[in-house]
Formats: sequence, structure tokens, C-alpha cells
Amino acid sequence: MKKFFKIVGYIILAAVIIFVGFVAYITLTDYRPAKVINLTPKENSSVVEPLDKDTFNFMTWNVGYAGLGSEMDFFYDGGHRVRTTKKMVEKHIAGIKHFVTSHDSVDFWFIQEVDLHSHRSYYFNEVKAISKAKKGSHALFAKNYDCPFVPVPVYDPLGRVKSGLMTFTDYPFKEAVRYAYPLIAVWPNKLFLLDRCFILTRFPLANGKDLVIMNTHNSAYVYDSLQRVKELNILKSKMLEEYNKGNYVIAGGDWNANPPNFKPAGNYAGDRFVPTKVRMSPKTFPATWHWAYDATAPTNRQNYKSFVRGENGTTNIDYFILSPNVKLLRVKTIDLNFKDSDHNPVFMKVVLK
Repeated sequence: MKKFFKIVGYIILAAVIIFVGFVAYITLTDYRPAKVINLTPKENSSVVEPLDKDTFNFMTWNVGYAGLGSEMDFFYDGGHRVRTTKKMVEKHIAGIKHFVTSHDSVDFWFIQEVDLHSHRSYYFNEVKAISKAKKGSHALFAKNYDCPFVPVPVYDPLGRVKSGLMTFTDYPFKEAVRYAYPLIAVWPNKLFLLDRCFILTRFPLANGKDLVIMNTHNSAYVYDSLQRVKELNILKSKMLEEYNKGNYVIAGGDWNANPPNFKPAGNYAGDRFVPTKVRMSPKTFPATWHWAYDATAPTNRQNYKSFVRGENGTTNIDYFILSPNVKLLRVKTIDLNFKDSDHNPVFMKVVLK
């Protein structure tokens, strides 16, 4: 009996040592980005020719790391699966690339959840794949998730994750900066969560002002209103600062919240609307600022099961915010039936007043 308890003791001790060692390793290798990181390449240090136009097309799309297509359910949203098959990831990457190449009239792309080197997407370099699809473009990547090993779920860990946001355009830019959002959790939970951020990109205009665009991916699964407000205020203060300088300001991306007072229009493309637990307040921005979204079709679906139109809950969390000197001409959700991502892309056309 003593021998048995001795063996059990060794096993428990070994488990404790392994656990402590794992936590120590993750802590030491934790991604700790600075609050402000310059993304501008050295070649952009020269004078950039101002843009002599006033009408622009935008597209924002959370591509779900090519791993959350219509066939997928996801454990974090109440499903059972951790990742789709390698074949499906390849198919989704091809679909994303085709979508990019078939919309060559888009001036500015905001892409979220692009994997650089992750177990969940079979270590495909999606940043490189999408950059190649948009040949001749100026591509920016800002990392917002870098963890050597995510240990959940225990039965099939998510493993290595390295991912982020991409902004790309045909136009040369004067400045590109990664701005960090505050952490949404404390140690040790923060070791395994995203370090969220937004990308600010600046384009000089022929009228002497700047077009300042911001690609954002705000926190999900955070229902602490004070925490969300703190995160939004970082973006809001930068937007107001640029507008007060006389510049044109546009922010877009995955906000993980419905726009203020959002209600679906028409038959909502035949989908079932489920509001987000947290909605944007109408007071988030001054009344003269404009929320640009399409209420006739959803931009995001629930992932507790593979997608079936009319059964999965859907909602709108992908859209744009425009400063008062930017006029909205058109905004349209491009309904792809969530074929290659659990988000649909959103197109927008604007003119600078």
C-alpha cells in the first residue's frame, strides 16, 4: 500500500511540475506588444504623392482564419469541433483569394482574423496568400494573437496560434501604425487571449488634408460595459483627434456588437436575427458622425452548428463609422451564405465632402 501511495505521489508531483513549467513557459514567451507600433516600411519614408480623387470603395471582412466556413461548428460558441479539415481550409483560402481578385474596384480592404502560423489552419501563411491575390498592393499586417499553445479544449487543444489584421490598398500611404487596445483579462487568462488592436493608415490628399482609415477588431465575449467603453474610447479619441485636424476619418471592421438601435430590414435575406448581448450606444460618437451598415442581410452567424439558413442565429457586427465630412453613397452586405467564413463581407462607397 505504501508503494502505491508513493507512486501516486510521484505522479501528482510530476503533473504539478509539468503544469508549473508550462505556465512559466507561456508567461516568459507571452506576446507583449507596445501600445503604439510603427508599421510603415522604410521605403515609405520618402514623400508620398497625394491622392487627387474624392470617391473611394471599401471592403471589410473577417475571414475567420479560413477555418470557420459554413460546414463548421465551433466549441467556443457551443459546438463540438475545434478545427475543420485541411482540405476545407485550402478550399476556404481559395475562395477568399477569388473574392479579393474579383473585386478589383475596391480601394481599401480591412481584413480580420488572418492566420500567419497556426495549428487551427494547418500552418498556412494566409497573409502571404491574400497578399499575392492582391498583386501590386501595399499590404499591412498587425499581429493581435500570438500564443505558443492554447490548451483548450482539453480533449483537442487549439494549440499554436499566430494571427492578426490586414489592411491593403493600391495606394501608397504616408503612415501606418498599430494601436493596442487594453487587455480584457488578468494573468494567467490573458496569456491565452488576443492582444487586440486597430491599424491606422494615413493617405495625403491633393487638397492638403489626409484620409485616415482605421481597421479594427474589437473584443468578443466581454460583457463588462466599462471594459468595452475603455476599449472604444482609445479608437474614438484617435478618430476625433484626426477629424479635429480637418482630416477625413473612416473606421471599419468587426466590432462584435450591433450598431446603435439596429433592427433588420425586409426579410433579412431569410435569416434569423439574434441581437448581440452588447450593442453600441448612440452616444458613442457625436450625432454628426454616421454609422454605415446594411440592415437587409447579416454579417455574422452563430457557430453552435454548421450553417443552415433560417436556423442559425445571425446578426450584424461588421460595419463602418464615418466622420461628418465623409458622405455615404452606398453600403451593402455581400451575402456569401457564410461559405468561407462565419462572416459576410461588407462593401461601402463614399465621397469626401
